[in-house]
Amino acid sequence: MTHITKDSAYNAVAPDDFPAMMEVDRYGARSTAFDKIISATHDHFWDPLDKKYIDFTQPFDMKRQTVVPMDFVLELQTPIADRLSEEEKIALSNESARWMLSSILHGEAGALALSASLCHILKDPGAQEYAANQTREEARHVTGFAKYIEARWGKPLPVGPTLGNLLTDIVNAPEVYKKVVGMQMLVEGLAMGAFASLYSYSHDPLLRHLCQLVMTDEAFHHKFGKIWADRTVPHLTEQERNVIEDWAAECFQTLLFNLANPEQKKVIYAQFGLDWEEVLHEVLKSRTDEKRRKAMSNQTNIFRVLTKTLLKAGIITDRTKGFYATYVDMDELRKEGDEMIGDSIAEDGIEYLKRVNFSGAGRAVSAAE
Repeated sequence: MTHITKDSAYNAVAPDDFPAMMEVDRYGARSTAFDKIISATHDHFWDPLDKKYIDFTQPFDMKRQTVVPMDFVLELQTPIADRLSEEEKIALSNESARWMLSSILHGEAGALALSASLCHILKDPGAQEYAANQTREEARHVTGFAKYIEARWGKPLPVGPTLGNLLTDIVNAPEVYKKVVGMQMLVEGLAMGAFASLYSYSHDPLLRHLCQLVMTDEAFHHKFGKIWADRTVPHLTEQERNVIEDWAAECFQTLLFNLANPEQKKVIYAQFGLDWEEVLHEVLKSRTDEKRRKAMSNQTNIFRVLTKTLLKAGIITDRTKGFYATYVDMDELRKEGDEMIGDSIAEDGIEYLKRVNFSGAGRAVSAAE
């Protein structure tokens, strides 16, 4: 098992080595690296089952309105759209949103399982407590997105093979670096971009509010990955850095070309009389590198956010920057500060939650409203 551990805060044992967790010296060897994140947990507490925080009975006309703008839907930017009525375009847009939000739900379930798995292997009590906190927070995200999907569609769609395989690999990975880079950077980086985009552009106030609540937690999860990078990456050997960098680039490439691929989404097309292979053909014709570059110039684009996350963590070097530079202006990213696109949204959400949790005045007004 290759953990590539460079800091004692990330020391790990085999998941079945519980006796190591009862070593008496372990309890007093607590890192302070995560104390601020742990102490801030109460500031962003929220309960998806309490209407004081979020009310899933809020109405939304799915027949006349789209959850996300139609230009978010790749299929509707091709000649496929010409054969659909306006009602069918709205329905396809909302089914595409259902698929995207189902993917987010599956991702949250993966984050929950991965956080729990870290509790089994992280030997440092501080890191273990942080992982336990994240597990709790991911559990409420699963509840929140499950409740939202139930309110709008009834039930989620199955996970696509690309995301499902990646989540399975990183949850089951024995290596700490794959768990941290895979979840706290790759998946959380994608998530923060997706949540920021949905918060900014969704037509559904309920979804915008849910995304902001989730982002109040996710901003701290991202910090856990940043602490790992700050304490690990500068001390890697060249060989170790290459292993991590190549693995991250491979995952990025797989997600970029397959995450929203119509083959992944084929479960939604039959009801519209569309053949998924024809949809795939039309989408591939329309998705040129130039269009990818234009899309990824948007601050909330999920892959731009992910690229910035990896770059700022030192997991993109001259060896691999050429691949990312095909789609993103790397010099522009390098000049930007460390603040992530969702940080300000999360900060506003935390202020909202403080008013709800500590004012005694009941429900406050969300920044999303």
